[in-house]
Amino acid sequence: MGKKKKGLKSYDNMGYLFVLPFVIVFLIFSVYPVLRTLYLSFTDVKLVGAQTAHWVWFDNYKRVFTDKYFYKALWNTVKIWGVNIVLQLGVAFLLMMVFSDVKYKMKGLGIFRVIYYLPNLIAATSVAFLYKTLLDWRYGTFNQIIFQIYKLFGKTYNPIDWLGTGQYAGGTIAVIQTWMWFGNSFIMLMAGVQGISKDYFEAAAIDGAGRWTVFGKITLPLIRPILMYVAITSLIGGLQLFDLPYLMVSPSSASYKSVETLVMYLYKFGFRTGTTQISYASAIAYAIFLIILVVSLIQLKLFNRKED
Repeated sequence: MGKKKKGLKSYDNMGYLFVLPFVIVFLIFSVYPVLRTLYLSFTDVKLVGAQTAHWVWFDNYKRVFTDKYFYKALWNTVKIWGVNIVLQLGVAFLLMMVFSDVKYKMKGLGIFRVIYYLPNLIAATSVAFLYKTLLDWRYGTFNQIIFQIYKLFGKTYNPIDWLGTGQYAGGTIAVIQTWMWFGNSFIMLMAGVQGISKDYFEAAAIDGAGRWTVFGKITLPLIRPILMYVAITSLIGGLQLFDLPYLMVSPSSASYKSVETLVMYLYKFGFRTGTTQISYASAIAYAIFLIILVVSLIQLKLFNRKED
């Protein structure tokens, strides 16, 4: 019996060898960068390897939270995310109501899932190139279509520089973000709806409950956990927005200051030649983390309060 237990113990220990590669990679590429960034945020390093680090404690964090340009970038991020999340969840909710309504009995849900989710699979660089071409103010397809519509009604249309004007650039990027991500939100919400027993909907239909009554009294309360997940992950993704505005609007553009997000501001100090300040960029990274953490906790508390 003793030998058998010893054999089982040695066999169980072999499992550690299988997880060891993942643990090593996780420590090197996930844990170490996080701890290294935290360390750098308390120093005065401008270029890694180019100078000796001196401990400055919370000076970088004081600079972050008194930097008006940081708050400007935060406001830009919130504006783009706000428009995006309203449109994204609005379209996702509308589609969810249509496909989950027992009166409509919509067919082909799997096909529509693929179609709606497809934009999410396209690389951000490809999306940026596509829409920069479509939205070109002189030769872009979008302005050409509007011009033809105006011409049909005998009106004059002055082409709009959708990405080069501060008035339109943020909203334009938010709409493109909506196009990319509404399919993901729709799939998550539909997964929550499909987890609800159909007996609730059939009983409500028999009792003569209206569509909005069913949605407000049955669907919405029962998908609250999924809705909370979608809201929090959308917030995290929104506050980390970088790829589309960075790729679609150049620093020399007149609209750049209106679409410069928090992560773009971080990137300027962390990697752009001439403004490189690694320690300050590290402090910005942790400031963004703290903002996301606080807002996520507030969202979590609000959802839990409603559930109670």
